[in-house]
Amino acid sequence: MTVQRELPAQEPDTSTGARVAELRAAKELARRGPSEHATRAQHAKGKLTARERIGLLLDAGSFTEVEQLRRHRAVGFGIEERKPHTDGVITGWGTVEGRTVFVYAHDFRIFGGALGEAHAEKIHKIMDMALSAGAPLVALNDGAGARIQEGVSALAGYGGIFKRNVRASGVIPQISVILGPCAGGAAYSPALTDFVFMVRGTSQMFITGPDVVKAVTGEDVTQERLGGADAHAELSGVAHFVYDDEWTCLSEVRYLLSLLPSNNLQIPPFAPGTDPADRRGEALLGLVPAEGRLPYDMRRVIEEIVDHGDFLEVHERWAPNILCGLSRIGGEVVGIVANQPIALAGVLDIRASEKAARFVRMCDAFNIPLLSLVDVPGFLPGVDQEHGGVIRHGAKLLYAYCEATVPRVQVILRKAYGGAYIVMDSRSIGTDMSYAWPTNEIAVMGAEGAANVIFRKQIAESDDPDALRARMVKDYRSELMHPYYAAERGLVDDVIDPAETRSVLARTFQMLRTKHAEQPSRKHANSPL
Repeated sequence: MTVQRELPAQEPDTSTGARVAELRAAKELARRGPSEHATRAQHAKGKLTARERIGLLLDAGSFTEVEQLRRHRAVGFGIEERKPHTDGVITGWGTVEGRTVFVYAHDFRIFGGALGEAHAEKIHKIMDMALSAGAPLVALNDGAGARIQEGVSALAGYGGIFKRNVRASGVIPQISVILGPCAGGAAYSPALTDFVFMVRGTSQMFITGPDVVKAVTGEDVTQERLGGADAHAELSGVAHFVYDDEWTCLSEVRYLLSLLPSNNLQIPPFAPGTDPADRRGEALLGLVPAEGRLPYDMRRVIEEIVDHGDFLEVHERWAPNILCGLSRIGGEVVGIVANQPIALAGVLDIRASEKAARFVRMCDAFNIPLLSLVDVPGFLPGVDQEHGGVIRHGAKLLYAYCEATVPRVQVILRKAYGGAYIVMDSRSIGTDMSYAWPTNEIAVMGAEGAANVIFRKQIAESDDPDALRARMVKDYRSELMHPYYAAERGLVDDVIDPAETRSVLARTFQMLRTKHAEQPSRKHANSPL
């Protein structure tokens, strides 16, 4: 008779090797995400996953994740039954062209990227790390707003993000990339950052969605028309950059980062190139008509002046009567503000003033020298402009220039009339060097308007008003608007050959690299917001 012996029960393997294997399995599960189905659904919408986006943004293999195994602690309404790792947001740091950049990316596959308490705490932590390290922060937004199951805790999480956005403002570059929905309170964080990128067809931002709008106002509107990329690029001015796909969008984020310093204590990275700083721009002689009423594209002037014609325009489709963007001259990063004569003749108005003022302040915060290219006939007249507060909004640009302590250079190409001349960084408000082309006309107003005001009575009483007006216009222009009038009075440092503009600017900005300006001691100024 055979007696069977019972085998002892297997004890769980608690060796270090087994624990490491368990760790690897947990991290691999977190990296894969909730399911292949969720990933396919994300791709079906034309959207990348959060990890794919981070892979495109950062240098290959450079990403270090923080709190990958974090889970929420919420209970109620069934949420306690789903506790995925990462809690719907991936946070960490890596490099862009070898420089440290912090990033957080909503994972729409988990709770629709909605923000809960643990989710928010992860973002708070990475924002604090970015500020402490003095490195840029990029937010890849693709979330459905606050996690309703967590109630007010989610709303408090947004408050912590907003507070940190403001604390980091002007200290480290903050970039928001909208790659899906960004609604309700979530939309305020991008609005507090330095730059907002959007993608056509997949990005939407709004405070109240189409259903609420229809219920309250009766207006029937789609998500795209209400808060899509084109709406924010052309109408609201919320979006600084818009692209057709995520790959191009994230590539341009990398390019923007290459033009910005890591923080406010550094200068932008120098990039030596093959475009000689003393290159003559003979094409400039034919680009700008001497007749002040004829239009031309200021972008072509900029492309002729800067290194290799590269100009990263900010807010390209909003307030097109003024151009703002980043370029290099002689390898040095320069922020450019320029009137655009092919749009509203280059006048300043409410939107143009707001656009340029924000850009000037951004450049000043991050030690980017400013170049102002001036061809401005004045401020846009009209009841709508006056009642809309053109005085207050124009003062924003004036304030931004007056406050700026970075190197500032002005070049007057043609018209520079009235208050708009002063506002466009004239010598009287502190530009370091002012140059003018021999086609410049600096005056209180155009010669025709001036003659009509000064000689109104004589013209009205003349036997030949038209002939007298023409003669008075000619006299006013020859006496007060000739190209050397301002130079003779020290309001312009030099009148230069347009073809030498690039070399003059390169030498001037090189001289101004060591500029230092003291600011009065104060808690903060009371700017015309």
